[in-house]
Amino acid sequence: MDLLTLCSPAYLNALLSTRPGETKLGQNLQLLDQFSAQALLQAKANGARFALLGISEDIGPRANLGQGGADDSFAPAIRYFGNLQANRFFDGRQCLLVGDIRLPNSETSLDSLRDSVARLDEAVTEVITALLNAGLEPVVIGGGHNNAFGLLRALAQSHGAGVAAVNLDPHCDFRPLEGRHSGNGFSYAANQGYLSRYHVLGLHEQKNSEASLAQLEAFGGSWHSFQDIWVRRRITLQQALNDISAVNQSLPLGLELDLDAISELPSSAITFAGVPLLDACHYVSVMASQCPCHYLHLAESAPARHPAGVDAGRRVTGQAIAELLLAYMSARP
Repeated sequence: MDLLTLCSPAYLNALLSTRPGETKLGQNLQLLDQFSAQALLQAKANGARFALLGISEDIGPRANLGQGGADDSFAPAIRYFGNLQANRFFDGRQCLLVGDIRLPNSETSLDSLRDSVARLDEAVTEVITALLNAGLEPVVIGGGHNNAFGLLRALAQSHGAGVAAVNLDPHCDFRPLEGRHSGNGFSYAANQGYLSRYHVLGLHEQKNSEASLAQLEAFGGSWHSFQDIWVRRRITLQQALNDISAVNQSLPLGLELDLDAISELPSSAITFAGVPLLDACHYVSVMASQCPCHYLHLAESAPARHPAGVDAGRRVTGQAIAELLLAYMSARP
C-alpha cells in the first residue's frame, strides 16, 4: 500500500464550497484514518457501499506511445462531485472517499515505462483486493486504461475464476503482449485467465489495428461499433445495451469507460467525433442497474489536453466524471 495516499479531512474540505442551510455530498463522505481491513469493514458497517479511489498516473498511456495528462483527474472529479447537493435522491453517505494511488515517473525510455506499469499493476491489485474483500464496490477515477488489468485480476482472484468486462471505448485495448501499457490491459487479463468474457461498445472501426481485432476475435470477444450505432444508425444504443445486458448476467462484471470515447472530453486521445456525454451516462446507468457490476472504472481523462488549457480541462472533466459517478451509484440495485 506504499503508493496509496489517503484523503484527509483537510484535503476534502479544501475542495468544498459550503453554504448555510445546505448539505453538499462531500460533507457526507466517509474517510479513512488508516487503510486496513478493520477500517474498511468499519466503513462498510457505517453504511459505505462505494469506495472512491483515484489513480494519479499517466505512465500507461506514455508507455503506449500516447499523450500524458491522465494523472490529473481525481481532485477535479471529487471537487465537482463533492459540491453537488446531498438530498433525497442521493446523499453521499454510501460513499467512502479512500484516496489515490500515485506513481510519479520521470522515465522516458519505453522499457522503463513498461516496467513501471507492471509495478503499478501490483499496487492496483492489492488495493482493489482489499476493497472487494471488505464488500465495497470500487469506483476508480483517473490513470491510464492499463489499470483495467489490476482491477480485473483483483476481481477474478476474489471470485475464484475469470470474470466479464464491458468497455465503452473506441479502442479495444487488446494489443499484443509486448510489455504492459494502456493498450493491452484486457489482452493481458485474457491471457492470464482473469478475463473470460469481453465486449467493447462504441469500438471505432478505423482506430484498431487488424492484429488487435484478430486477437480479440480469436479470444471470443465481441463489439458494437461506433459507426453502426452513431453513424450508420443500424442499431440503436438501447438495443445494443439490451443485447449486452442479456449476455452478462452470470459472471461478475467490471464496468469500464475510457473517457476518450466521449466527444470533446479532454483525454489522452481526445476526439471531436465521439459519444455524447449523456449517452455515456445512460450506458453506465443501464449496465449498473441490469448487470452484476462489481466496479466502475473511468480512465484516461487528461485535463491538460483541453484546447483552452488545464483549468478549463479540470472544469469539463470534473463535471463529466461527477455525472458519471451519479449515474452509476444511483442506478445500483
